[in-house]
Amino acid sequence: MGTIVCKDCQGIIEHFEYEKVTTLYGVCGCSQHEEEE
Repeated sequence: MGTIVCKDCQGIIEHFEYEKVTTLYGVCGCSQHEEEE
């Protein structure tokens, strides 16, 4: 079981089935990321 975590707000984006337990980092759609525009 793996987890995709937002690298900015640390919110959990998604869980996925995988052979190993792992954490991947991505960017979610929360309002914190809109400030970069």
